[in-house]
Amino acid sequence: MKDDVWKRDEIASPCVKLCVVHPEERICVGCYRSISEISGWSRMTHEERTALMEELPSRAPRLAKRRGGRMARLDR
Repeated sequence: MKDDVWKRDEIASPCVKLCVVHPEERICVGCYRSISEISGWSRMTHEERTALMEELPSRAPRLAKRRGGRMARLDR
């Protein structure tokens, strides 16, 4: 078997194995993809993956808001 079979020109998945979907934003808190983007990753073209990878960092601020906790209950 030739070694070049395993050398594919694909974009690696952005998955960081922290697979939790944010209940309000509906994106993964680890990779920032939606469930449909995660499930469709293997069927995306190189161009679609590239475009999505470029967009993902802009989604991070959507998850940065604090949802409460002790500091939210304290009078400031």
